[in-house]
Amino acid sequence: MTVGAWREDRIGSALRGENPAVMRRLGSGFAVIGDVQFLPGYSVLLTDDPAVQRLSELPRSGRLAFLADMDRLGEAVERACGRMEPGFRRVNLEILGNADGFLHAHVWPRYDWEPEELVRRPVWLYPRQRWSEERYALGPRHDRLREAIGEELDRLAG
Repeated sequence: MTVGAWREDRIGSALRGENPAVMRRLGSGFAVIGDVQFLPGYSVLLTDDPAVQRLSELPRSGRLAFLADMDRLGEAVERACGRMEPGFRRVNLEILGNADGFLHAHVWPRYDWEPEELVRRPVWLYPRQRWSEERYALGPRHDRLREAIGEELDRLAG
Protein backbone atom coordinates (compact mmCIF):
# COMPACT_ATOMS: atom_id res chain seq x y z
CA MET A 1 0.00 0.00 0.00
CA THR A 2 1.45 3.39 -0.95
CA VAL A 3 2.05 6.09 1.62
CA GLY A 4 -1.28 7.68 2.53
CA ALA A 5 -3.30 5.20 0.43
CA TRP A 6 -4.84 3.86 3.64
CA ARG A 7 -6.86 7.10 3.80
CA GLU A 8 -8.79 5.97 0.71
CA ASP A 9 -9.84 2.78 2.50
CA ARG A 10 -9.69 3.54 6.19
CA ILE A 11 -11.73 0.54 7.35
CA GLY A 12 -10.24 -1.98 4.93
CA SER A 13 -6.73 -0.85 5.80
CA ALA A 14 -7.58 -1.16 9.52
CA LEU A 15 -8.92 -4.67 8.98
CA ARG A 16 -5.68 -5.58 7.14
CA GLY A 17 -3.52 -4.01 9.87
CA GLU A 18 -2.28 -1.31 7.47
CA ASN A 19 -3.94 1.80 8.92
CA PRO A 20 -1.27 3.63 10.95
CA ALA A 21 -3.86 5.78 12.74
CA VAL A 22 -5.38 2.80 14.58
CA MET A 23 -4.80 2.98 18.32
CA ARG A 24 -6.84 -0.07 19.35
CA ARG A 25 -9.25 -2.66 17.98
CA LEU A 26 -12.52 -2.39 19.90
CA GLY A 27 -15.55 -4.66 19.90
CA SER A 28 -17.43 -2.83 17.14
CA GLY A 29 -14.61 -1.17 15.26
CA PHE A 30 -11.36 0.74 15.52
CA ALA A 31 -10.28 3.64 17.72
CA VAL A 32 -8.12 5.89 15.52
CA ILE A 33 -6.28 9.14 16.15
CA GLY A 34 -7.52 11.95 13.92
CA ASP A 35 -5.62 13.16 10.85
CA VAL A 36 -5.71 16.71 12.23
CA GLN A 37 -4.81 17.68 15.76
CA PHE A 38 -5.69 21.38 16.09
CA LEU A 39 -7.59 20.13 19.14
CA PRO A 40 -5.05 17.67 20.58
CA GLY A 41 -6.46 14.22 21.14
CA TYR A 42 -9.10 14.32 18.39
CA SER A 43 -10.06 10.72 17.70
CA VAL A 44 -12.54 8.74 15.62
CA LEU A 45 -14.33 5.44 16.10
CA LEU A 46 -14.60 3.59 12.78
CA THR A 47 -17.07 0.77 12.25
CA ASP A 48 -15.44 -2.53 11.33
CA ASP A 49 -17.91 -3.10 8.46
CA PRO A 50 -17.33 -0.73 5.51
CA ALA A 51 -20.80 -1.52 4.15
CA VAL A 52 -22.51 0.03 7.19
CA GLN A 53 -23.33 3.66 6.50
CA ARG A 54 -25.66 4.49 9.37
CA LEU A 55 -26.12 3.40 12.96
CA SER A 56 -29.67 2.34 12.08
CA GLU A 57 -28.30 -0.30 9.66
CA LEU A 58 -26.90 -2.31 12.56
CA PRO A 59 -29.01 -4.71 14.60
CA ARG A 60 -29.87 -3.34 18.03
CA SER A 61 -27.00 -5.27 19.66
CA GLY A 62 -24.57 -3.81 17.10
CA ARG A 63 -25.88 -0.29 17.73
CA LEU A 64 -25.40 -0.68 21.46
CA ALA A 65 -21.90 -2.09 20.97
CA PHE A 66 -20.92 0.84 18.72
CA LEU A 67 -22.32 3.39 21.16
CA ALA A 68 -20.56 1.65 24.07
CA ASP A 69 -17.26 1.82 22.16
CA MET A 70 -17.90 5.50 21.36
CA ASP A 71 -18.40 6.09 25.09
CA ARG A 72 -15.21 4.17 25.91
CA LEU A 73 -13.16 6.15 23.38
CA GLY A 74 -14.67 9.40 24.66
CA GLU A 75 -13.75 8.58 28.23
CA ALA A 76 -10.23 7.51 27.20
CA VAL A 77 -9.70 10.82 25.36
CA GLU A 78 -11.12 12.70 28.37
CA ARG A 79 -8.79 10.96 30.82
CA ALA A 80 -5.66 11.28 28.65
CA CYS A 81 -6.26 14.89 27.64
CA GLY A 82 -7.26 15.85 31.17
CA ARG A 83 -3.94 14.54 32.41
CA MET A 84 -1.67 15.75 29.58
CA GLU A 85 -3.18 18.79 27.90
CA PRO A 86 -3.43 22.21 29.61
CA GLY A 87 -6.85 23.80 29.54
CA PHE A 88 -8.80 20.61 28.80
CA ARG A 89 -12.56 21.17 29.40
CA ARG A 90 -14.58 18.27 28.03
CA VAL A 91 -15.19 16.02 25.02
CA ASN A 92 -17.85 16.33 22.34
CA LEU A 93 -19.17 13.11 20.78
CA GLU A 94 -20.69 13.24 17.29
CA ILE A 95 -22.06 10.83 14.73
CA LEU A 96 -22.57 12.90 11.60
CA GLY A 97 -21.93 10.91 8.42
CA ASN A 98 -22.23 13.82 6.01
CA ALA A 99 -18.86 13.47 4.28
CA ASP A 100 -17.75 9.84 4.66
CA GLY A 101 -20.08 7.07 3.56
CA PHE A 102 -19.34 4.73 6.47
CA LEU A 103 -20.43 4.72 10.10
CA HIS A 104 -18.01 6.60 12.33
CA ALA A 105 -18.08 8.77 15.44
CA HIS A 106 -15.97 11.83 16.21
CA VAL A 107 -14.48 12.45 19.66
CA TRP A 108 -13.43 16.09 19.98
CA PRO A 109 -11.59 17.29 23.06
CA ARG A 110 -12.41 20.91 23.87
CA TYR A 111 -10.16 23.41 25.60
CA ASP A 112 -10.33 26.66 27.57
CA TRP A 113 -7.72 28.20 25.25
CA GLU A 114 -9.94 27.94 22.17
CA PRO A 115 -11.01 31.27 20.63
CA GLU A 116 -13.95 32.76 22.53
CA GLU A 117 -16.13 32.80 19.40
CA LEU A 118 -15.56 29.03 18.89
CA VAL A 119 -15.13 27.43 22.30
CA ARG A 120 -18.87 26.88 22.79
CA ARG A 121 -19.67 26.21 19.13
CA PRO A 122 -19.35 23.10 16.94
CA VAL A 123 -15.81 22.23 15.85
CA TRP A 124 -16.95 22.35 12.22
CA LEU A 125 -17.08 26.17 12.47
CA TYR A 126 -13.29 26.37 12.76
CA PRO A 127 -11.70 27.97 9.67
CA ARG A 128 -11.11 25.52 6.81
CA GLN A 129 -7.33 26.08 6.88
CA ARG A 130 -7.14 24.43 10.33
CA TRP A 131 -8.07 21.17 8.63
CA SER A 132 -5.20 21.30 6.13
CA GLU A 133 -2.35 23.28 7.74
CA GLU A 134 0.79 21.17 8.13
CA ARG A 135 1.30 22.34 11.73
CA TYR A 136 -1.94 20.61 12.73
CA ALA A 137 -1.31 17.37 10.81
CA LEU A 138 -0.94 14.17 12.82
CA GLY A 139 2.73 13.43 13.36
CA PRO A 140 5.34 11.99 15.73
CA ARG A 141 4.84 14.89 18.16
CA HIS A 142 1.43 13.38 18.95
CA ASP A 143 2.83 9.95 19.87
CA ARG A 144 2.76 10.50 23.66
CA LEU A 145 -0.88 11.60 23.64
CA ARG A 146 -1.82 8.80 21.24
CA GLU A 147 -0.14 6.24 23.55
CA ALA A 148 -1.92 7.72 26.57
CA ILE A 149 -5.31 7.39 24.87
CA GLY A 150 -4.50 3.78 23.97
CA GLU A 151 -3.49 3.02 27.55
CA GLU A 152 -6.74 4.52 28.83
CA LEU A 153 -8.68 2.38 26.34
CA ASP A 154 -6.93 -0.67 27.77
CA ARG A 155 -7.75 0.36 31.35
CA LEU A 156 -11.40 0.92 30.47
CA ALA A 157 -11.65 -2.53 28.85
CA GLY A 158 -11.53 -4.19 32.27
